[in-house]
Amino acid sequence: DEATKMADVEVVYARSFYAGAKHTSGKWSGEIMAILAGPDPAEVRAGLNAAVDYIKTKAIWYSANEDDSIAFFPHVISRTGSYLSAMCNIPLGSPIAYLVATPNEGLVALDAALKSADVSIVALTMPPSETNYMGVMLTGDQPACAAAAAAFRNKVLEVASHPFNY
Repeated sequence: DEATKMADVEVVYARSFYAGAKHTSGKWSGEIMAILAGPDPAEVRAGLNAAVDYIKTKAIWYSANEDDSIAFFPHVISRTGSYLSAMCNIPLGSPIAYLVATPNEGLVALDAALKSADVSIVALTMPPSETNYMGVMLTGDQPACAAAAAAFRNKVLEVASHPFNY
């Protein structure tokens, strides 16, 4: 999505890989496959550079436990580009909370996120999924998305610490 905000490109294909980045089929298999299209190689390169920079500096995964076996993603995007706007059927530039976690932690945390702020679900991936995670995109105003992401984060940490309570 970041590529569509920084260059004249379109995301023509994007899929998650089975089992996620920690259990890939090969050294460089990674977590996703995405293909960008643009009017010329320079625009595509600019989009690719924007996406790589965003992944390295802003799209941060967190761990809910010491051995890093419970990863989660409580992320706020202040304004969507054309890819996520189309995927979520929301206006270009809308804020979203992009939330991903392991199934048990994520589903309980989604409930907390929805109860914490005036947000609505615009995309939902229920488990089981390609990566054995759940994912959701919520929209609302930016403070509401931030509150929902914080509630999601806090509940994931709580459930991970006391899984038999849920």
